[in-house]
Amino acid sequence: MIVTQRFLVILMLFLGLGASAQEMQKGFDQLEKGEFAKAEMFFADILKEYPENKTAKLCYGRAIGLNDQPQEAIALFEEMLVTYPNDLEIQLNYAESLLWNKDYKKAKSYYANLVEEHPDNFGALLGYANTLSNLKEYKPALNYIELALKKSPGNPSAKISQKYIRLGYANQDLQERNYESALNFLDDNLTDFPLDKETLLNKANLYLITKNGSAAKSVYEELAINKNDSILAFSGISLAYHIDEDDKTALNYAEKALELSKTTNDTLRKFEAEERYVQALIWNSKYKRAEDFLDRMKTNYNEPKKILALKATLGMYTGNFKSSINNYQQLLALDATSFDGNLGLANAHFANGEAIEAKQYANTTLEIYKNQLDAQQFLVKLDKSFTPMLEENLSYSYDNGNNRALATTTSLRLPLSTKLEVSGVYSYRNTKNTKDLQEANSNYFSLAGKYQLQPGFVLRANVGLVKATSEFTDFTNLVAEVAAQLKPFSRNDLEIGYRRDLQDFNAELLNRKIAGNHFFLNNNYSTTFGLGWYLQYLYTQQSDDNTRNLLFTSLYYNILKKPFLKGGLNYQYITFKDQVPAIYFSPEKFHAAEVFLSLTQNNQNSKLLYDLTAATGYQFIEDQEKQGTYRLQGKFGYQISDRFVAGIYGNHSNIASATAAGFTYTELGLNLKWFVSKKPIFKY
Repeated sequence: MIVTQRFLVILMLFLGLGASAQEMQKGFDQLEKGEFAKAEMFFADILKEYPENKTAKLCYGRAIGLNDQPQEAIALFEEMLVTYPNDLEIQLNYAESLLWNKDYKKAKSYYANLVEEHPDNFGALLGYANTLSNLKEYKPALNYIELALKKSPGNPSAKISQKYIRLGYANQDLQERNYESALNFLDDNLTDFPLDKETLLNKANLYLITKNGSAAKSVYEELAINKNDSILAFSGISLAYHIDEDDKTALNYAEKALELSKTTNDTLRKFEAEERYVQALIWNSKYKRAEDFLDRMKTNYNEPKKILALKATLGMYTGNFKSSINNYQQLLALDATSFDGNLGLANAHFANGEAIEAKQYANTTLEIYKNQLDAQQFLVKLDKSFTPMLEENLSYSYDNGNNRALATTTSLRLPLSTKLEVSGVYSYRNTKNTKDLQEANSNYFSLAGKYQLQPGFVLRANVGLVKATSEFTDFTNLVAEVAAQLKPFSRNDLEIGYRRDLQDFNAELLNRKIAGNHFFLNNNYSTTFGLGWYLQYLYTQQSDDNTRNLLFTSLYYNILKKPFLKGGLNYQYITFKDQVPAIYFSPEKFHAAEVFLSLTQNNQNSKLLYDLTAATGYQFIEDQEKQGTYRLQGKFGYQISDRFVAGIYGNHSNIASATAAGFTYTELGLNLKWFVSKKPIFKY
């Protein structure tokens, strides 16, 4: 903050030449009240009568400088310094005029000389502290403001400057993740200025950034001391609940802010309350209400940037990423430095499969907002999606047909660009029947590639060999797969392709060399209101001249977002041309229906990972009586470091289609994932 008018005007009262202080009191009052245009006219009139009056000149210079004419003020003070070369008051005004002109480096040098020559001068110390603060040199700024306060204890102007220096210092610490230091500066401010709104808002923001929602709520509650501040507080508490992943309560507080805003004439508070309300509707998947309310806001307010940001957010939540990209681009056309626009475009391009553009806008965000945490975390996430990964899976399985199997699978994923990824897999499986003592081993090796032709269109292919050996056989067979992954429209994922594999569930099947040629289609569609539909169809031609049709469909509903909970109904239909039950499960007709619940940890900040599924239903085999079914699946993982994840899993089911023969199947396993390098091996 600059030195207050009162301080300098009082000094000037003692400098009057030719015109009395009483005659200029009106002008002093105008300066003190901030009526700079009136003061400019007043002192211009004085100077017409007393052109050499030093006080009138100083006051006129202050009036024009503070009335958006800093360069003219600088010229006037420079002219006066020629006449009065060592006049401290003129020097102080000249130094301050440099601040009005935002010439902080020149002001720093000038104030440094003044402080050296007049170390006990309050005005010089205060001006130097303000200059250093404007240059974001907060540590020395605090030192000089404390020296100024020693010269004039409790001086209101100096205390206000100290407050803003602390706020600047706290913001700098916040950017550098020095959260404890930032909090200390804010608390110091609240000691000197209890319930100061700016400080409380900064403190609440610190807690939001550090994901401490409960602490942020407490700060916002302190802020609610009048109607308008209560609107602000309710909106802030809504955001705090969103940070704490309680979006239902977040909407309740957004509604409180909205209702209270209807009783105020403060347009800014009205808009902020409505803005938070739309955001809370989006968080709660009430997209149609959010869209309708947003249309009304567009009509009622001239806030194009914020309206565009809200529309873009709505597009991100509903999966309409192209719409979001368009809205964010319009936002940047209005304000190229917009944080919402730049980081929003990074996220939208990433969601749309455009990694290069995503990185570009994330970097732009960091150029404008140094050390911004969300942008840095986004770049880490982006890099991780293209970082080479080695995965190891060990498993043991058994069924009620006396089959036992041990398997190990090693895979390496190697992205070569943002569009091309290659991978390799090696798998070894030993299977044995403890009743007839048949045993077989299989070794599988494959190479695969995946290429993104354009956003929403990916081709993938792999080719490999399976070498099977047992007491009765020793052969090598070709396996392969080719598929296209498409996004016909928003929220729809389609995959069609062909796959050739070898039936290796047990030793009997391996000995018979039964290969399958599968033509498949997978399609998943999710609505904006939580309902989804998954469809899978496979037509299989086998090397033993048998054919199979398999249809699986699932109608599900997303119940919770965090943790992710969904439930639904599954139906499966299988038919084989030929029935060979002595060799493998091959009914003429098979139906199965089940209800299921699935719970998944999707909190990116949690090191504990889990994915749990439970299902129960009935299966109908041929014309037999219905049989009850169940299915249990569980995965638990732990992120040991940024590059290493370890986990265990288990599956247990009595659904006939889960096995080649028999009705119960159990698998237990260990899974390890290691990101081989810290970053992608390519530049993008």
